[in-house]
Amino acid sequence: MAIYVLGDHTLDLREPDRETLVALLKDETVNEELFHVADCVKTREFGNKVFIRGIIEFSNHCRCTCAYCGINARMTRIKRYRMLPDDLVDAAVHAAQTYRTVILQSGEDRFYTADMLADIVRRIKKQANCAVTLSIGERTLEEYRMMREAGADRFLLKHETANAVLYEALHGVPLETRLDAQRRLRGLGFELGGGFMVGLPGQTDETLADDLLTLVREKVQMAGIGPFIVHPDTELAGARDGDPHKTLKVLALARLLLPACHLPSTTALNVKGGMKNALFCGADVIMQKATPFAYRELYDIYPGRDAREVPLEEQYETLRKGLAELGLSAE
Repeated sequence: MAIYVLGDHTLDLREPDRETLVALLKDETVNEELFHVADCVKTREFGNKVFIRGIIEFSNHCRCTCAYCGINARMTRIKRYRMLPDDLVDAAVHAAQTYRTVILQSGEDRFYTADMLADIVRRIKKQANCAVTLSIGERTLEEYRMMREAGADRFLLKHETANAVLYEALHGVPLETRLDAQRRLRGLGFELGGGFMVGLPGQTDETLADDLLTLVREKVQMAGIGPFIVHPDTELAGARDGDPHKTLKVLALARLLLPACHLPSTTALNVKGGMKNALFCGADVIMQKATPFAYRELYDIYPGRDAREVPLEEQYETLRKGLAELGLSAE
């Protein structure tokens, strides 16, 4: 369907416009209809399936100074760790016995060279039948090429905010550097994952509309959209957390704009208790912790993340049963 009429608003997917998206974000009377339509689109595309990904956070070292992040380079009081390549491969192969996709995530840690990461990917793909997603930040075209040729399937690199002034204030570098990296990844044939936060200080509904249009323009195939959660030790301490309800509205609009895109119920939204609602507002993916227990509490990008020591098989089975009670099927 190319046109949706929601309340007094007409959203034309052939030429989605900023003004209509802003009006929908501001209009609370359309929420029930918006969520219902987003759920129908998700069901049309994926049936009752929910795709479960296992995520391994293998290093909390980072060269970046992102103002909101609990593992940024200025955070001197945290305990840093790096998983050895052999241990990371073993953890990924073990996770692949439960999950069809394994996500390898870290801070922007240049200790892991492109050669090392390519070798890690190659070894995982040789030993396990799974898709491998990387979430390791910005690298050169040649580095990305090495990882792609080693067998990496997907790459998650969020743009975080489409407001160029706000992006530079939070990251210290221009937004265009992030968008250029996304385009390099897409050009190499990676399934590109993008996304952004909802509720950043200084963000407006106009910014959120631009965020959504950025996802469309950059042709992302997965988008992580979650509420901003304040880390008390960062320079944004004292700010307000993002609104999970507003996040659900943005998620639902993303589903309409990108019908076949994979949209997770992000870990940040889950922290805010929004997972169940997200699955009926357009989300079709859940990310589950597969990080070895020794490191789970140390990957402290924001408070409230689940660090319980639950075996992967038990964790998956609990989730599978919970989804079944909702009429959904874990994949």
